[in-house]
Amino acid sequence: MTAAQRLSMVSVGPTIDFDKVSLTLGRTVILDDVSFQVQPGSIHALVGPNGGGKSSLIKTLLGQTPHQGQLRLTWPDTPGTIGYVPQALEFDRGLPMTVDDFMAAMCQRRPAFLGLSRHYAGAIGEALERVGLQDKRKRRMGALSGGERQRVLLAQGLIPAPQLLVLDEPMSALDEAGIQVFERLLDDWRRAGITVLWIEHDLDAVGRLADRVTGLNRRVLFDATPKAALTPDRLLTLFSTHPRSLAP
Repeated sequence: MTAAQRLSMVSVGPTIDFDKVSLTLGRTVILDDVSFQVQPGSIHALVGPNGGGKSSLIKTLLGQTPHQGQLRLTWPDTPGTIGYVPQALEFDRGLPMTVDDFMAAMCQRRPAFLGLSRHYAGAIGEALERVGLQDKRKRRMGALSGGERQRVLLAQGLIPAPQLLVLDEPMSALDEAGIQVFERLLDDWRRAGITVLWIEHDLDAVGRLADRVTGLNRRVLFDATPKAALTPDRLLTLFSTHPRSLAP
């Protein structure tokens, strides 16, 4: 899809403005004067080294971490739903919890042991169909492969239908089939005008799939299109221990 085609689409997701966002824990600077903008309806990737502040920045967006500076969400209409897909799922694999049980626990107020509510049953079925797991709804979560569990996490991020979706390294545990599902979902979200902020370590995937890329190592090192951002010089600086500034 070309840039002109994207501009002609109606975005349902918000613009996100990070304006001089800083975070210090104890004497450790986690985020230092972070400023960039995520365009509405775009797939915006956030890349950088482990410990560079990516997940902390996401926590500020989700209201989980106090910070300095301003963070603004500008919605095209009334404020919408924010979906979140974590990097991994930690749980006791011996629990007799099926995929349906997990989805019920994550998506509905009714206790999961009472089964799926009629209100959510259709949406849960559709979400599992989109990630290719409709036939494993009665399978125990502990019996799924790592890639299948990651797809379940993608499915729960679709309920209720989000207008802003925050993804924390969703490809980390996916197998080849799961990667194809994820790429198809990204295309669906882009076409629907959903704003996606996506933490990712797979730079090849970012280069192919993102509309824009921000490099973060405590502060913003670059913010550009994938072609301009993912150059050897910029990546070397981004993943160095003591980053220096690069012009955008």
